[in-house]
Amino acid sequence: MAHILDIKTAGKPLNEAEKALIMIHGRGGSAQDILSLSQYLNVKDYALLAPQATNGSWYPLSFIAPVEQNEPWLSSAVETIGKAVEKALAEGIKPENIYFFGFSQGACLTLEFLARNARKFGGAAAIIGGVIGEKINRENYKGDFAQTPVFLGTSNPDFHVPVERVYATANIFREMNADVTEKVYQNFGHSINEEELELANSLIFV
Repeated sequence: MAHILDIKTAGKPLNEAEKALIMIHGRGGSAQDILSLSQYLNVKDYALLAPQATNGSWYPLSFIAPVEQNEPWLSSAVETIGKAVEKALAEGIKPENIYFFGFSQGACLTLEFLARNARKFGGAAAIIGGVIGEKINRENYKGDFAQTPVFLGTSNPDFHVPVERVYATANIFREMNADVTEKVYQNFGHSINEEELELANSLIFV
């Protein structure tokens, strides 16, 4: 009941790159799908790493279901992101040069991993996501982002992610000393828009 570690790579080879971008796909998506988005981001000199969720989903239920109902897949998913980070660190990439991009379920997982492991990273863009759990367990979130830039983009309404959870997540990240920008698009739907990619480039991948 754990994810099989399967990290797809693209971009510069890790041992030649100074920066790494970890890209986390959504439910029903794939590592290759999310990697294809990199063509719209200013990441030409980055090593790209995209873990693949076993069976295409990081955890079975909604991200606002009680946490225990998403176990053991959720813990395994968080661990998988940690292993992608370790892979970059092992090649000599510094934490402040490790970046994250997640969409939907992948955005939720990205934000959950970061909140549990706050430190100075390069930056993160999370499109339609928030920290995970029926109720937010603030005690799980420790550390100091040291002004890591974080961009949260979402639609209101969104069928999967209530905008209130996005705002709550932004507030937690600010409390943990992240430099947060959030942008809410009215009735945009469950997808990534061009402006979000432009904002990710101007705020994160600079």
